[in-house]
Amino acid sequence: MSLREDIKQAALDYHKNPRPGKIKITATKALTTQQDLALAYSPGVAAPSMAIAEDPACAADYTSRANMVAVVTNGTAVLGLGDIGPLASKPVMEGKGVLFKKFAGIDVFDIEIDEKDPDKLIDIIAALEPTFGGINLEDIKSPECFYIEEKLKKRMKVPVFHDDQHGTAIICGAAVINALHVVGKDISEVKLVTSGAGAAGMACLDLLVALGMNMDNIIVSDSAGVLYEGREDLESERKREYAKGVKQQTLTEALDGADIFLGVSVAGVLKPEMIKNMAKDPLIMALANPVPEIMPDLALEVRPDAIIATGRSDFPNQVNNVLCFPYIFRGALDVGATGINEAMKTACVHALAQLARMEVSEVSSKAYGGKELKFGREYLIPQPFDPRILIHVAPAVAQAAMDSGVATRTIDDMAEYEHQLNEFVYQSGLLMRPVFDAARKDLKRVVLAEGEDERVLRAVQVINNDQLAKPILIGRPDVVTTRIKRIGLNLQIGRDFELVNPQEDPRFKDYWMLYHGIMERHGVSPEIAKAIVRTRTTVIAALMVKRGEADAMLAGLTGRYHKVLQHIIDVIGLKDQTPSGLSAVATDMGSYFITDTNVNSNPSAEEIANMAISAAEKVRAFGKTPRLALMSYSNFGTRDGNSPEKMRKALKLIRKLAPDLAVEGEMDAEYALMPNIRAHVFPNANYTEPANLLIMPNLDAATMALNMIRYFSQGVTVGPMLMGTQLPAHVLNPSSSVRRIINMVAIAAVDAQMQQAQQ
Repeated sequence: MSLREDIKQAALDYHKNPRPGKIKITATKALTTQQDLALAYSPGVAAPSMAIAEDPACAADYTSRANMVAVVTNGTAVLGLGDIGPLASKPVMEGKGVLFKKFAGIDVFDIEIDEKDPDKLIDIIAALEPTFGGINLEDIKSPECFYIEEKLKKRMKVPVFHDDQHGTAIICGAAVINALHVVGKDISEVKLVTSGAGAAGMACLDLLVALGMNMDNIIVSDSAGVLYEGREDLESERKREYAKGVKQQTLTEALDGADIFLGVSVAGVLKPEMIKNMAKDPLIMALANPVPEIMPDLALEVRPDAIIATGRSDFPNQVNNVLCFPYIFRGALDVGATGINEAMKTACVHALAQLARMEVSEVSSKAYGGKELKFGREYLIPQPFDPRILIHVAPAVAQAAMDSGVATRTIDDMAEYEHQLNEFVYQSGLLMRPVFDAARKDLKRVVLAEGEDERVLRAVQVINNDQLAKPILIGRPDVVTTRIKRIGLNLQIGRDFELVNPQEDPRFKDYWMLYHGIMERHGVSPEIAKAIVRTRTTVIAALMVKRGEADAMLAGLTGRYHKVLQHIIDVIGLKDQTPSGLSAVATDMGSYFITDTNVNSNPSAEEIANMAISAAEKVRAFGKTPRLALMSYSNFGTRDGNSPEKMRKALKLIRKLAPDLAVEGEMDAEYALMPNIRAHVFPNANYTEPANLLIMPNLDAATMALNMIRYFSQGVTVGPMLMGTQLPAHVLNPSSSVRRIINMVAIAAVDAQMQQAQQ
């Protein structure tokens, strides 16, 4: 494997800085007090140890074993580097561990073993069973890898999975199923020729046969040529099985009339002239890395009707094992599977194939430079960064494990399990779940002003699938239709959403006359009113809410926040004179709400009191009890100044207006978030837990706090949520993602429910 010098140096720097390697171990429990120490180690640790001794299944409850996989190698077949030894393989194994953690939340120890004797290696790995919930064998050379895996599967009662074999086979299987779907061929009738009879090649063939391919239609070749019946050097039983009934011939002859070429061998083995006589619409899977058996451009010159897949990320249809191993282990671990069987592998294949036929996610599109991906010849399998893979594949694998009898634990509520996986994929998922659940109970009409925006269209697909609201979009029909088609969404105007055409709507006269009636004493003439209603989709959305044609609205993906907000205030009006913005950030340490993050630059004590009470109501909609901290540089009267005095006055007002609220202040972040410190200096505080609603003295403090928490915690922001309007409305930021739009639609829908309940 050769590397460009710039890539080589960048990779070395990446692995060295800021600290060597790619992984570290972190504790999942607090260890700050003597009590913590007593529970974590002696004497408390004896309790779980005794429980496990009595019932080994308890290890899943009291240790990390049920979420821990060993990535094991002896370094004899590392990527394209060959037998470089176990120590040199460590960066690769660490990388595998990072992928497990990133894509499926699975903890990994990479274990590099200096042992080439297969039986000794088997003994070492088998002895690790008490430590790990699963074993991922990696980069062990053929044919020893077959023998090692089979022996370990018989000896161990945890999943043992040789990714080089089965991971490649699963992704290959999904690609084959979808390619045949695209060209309309039956898997039981197609002819396949493969180059490569090593671990990956044979595993691919075995799985394809399990998926319905006829073994009699498969011809295999290795480095010595085509496997045929009677060839004397076929020592492997698996090779002899695939040689039955095959006559002696060249690879070129074998390819005559073939529907599929599967290459898991070496670069350049497939020449352009060899594929000329393949069947119509051939599938060419050239998976050798880094240089495939044939380059896609060369193949397409000879066979422009070909569908090409490679192992490279710079060509369409990358067969990448990361699409498989994190998710098949996630499903297996979650039901305590004793192994990974054919049923689980085929379930993984079908889940991946089905996902590729669905609309491409925004995250996946962004990860590949914004390229529009749509199921077809150049998009047969999902992209590795598609966040939906976990949600689709792990449940399918877990269900297959339960159905096939290898699960030791059951998932009784698969919908709940999928919710949990969704919360891992989307950090905001746990925070948003009560809002989503509430939104589904009574679907409200939410109008989105920027209906032509592709992010809105992608969001509508999810909103419909998850049944969060009844979407209404504002946009030109031809533009919306073109963009739906371009990004490959399964959406139809009228069926999946209502569309309001700003250029030609029968209600135009009613709209502009209403707007003129509202704004005529603000210098807006009838002609100006007509022009604004014709061109400002925010105004149309606000008028729809005002007229009762929509229950809530979202706007702001284009334009400046305060201009969009002003249109909403002009049409919808305010409950009081204090509109404000609330944002939330979901972190591993919990969720925090911060106000005012968008509207008021320096609010008065009265305005702070009003927004604090409104924000507390919003926090309750997330299923949380609000604990308010009025933030300042002073702690309970230690310093004077504009900010502390304002927050003290606000505290008195809040307690007068909402005496049941848990509110304290003024105080700084340390006192708000660390109860032990607060209790030491102010033991009579109104609550003893960390604050979860931080009321900031001004816009500077609010925006800085929000962005610093988000940056240092790698958290995900929900919002901004607009408070104080007469009817439900929210202003998005131009940088809002699809996920944020989805979240805000659900929040707007729940706002509408609450508005209705108050009427």
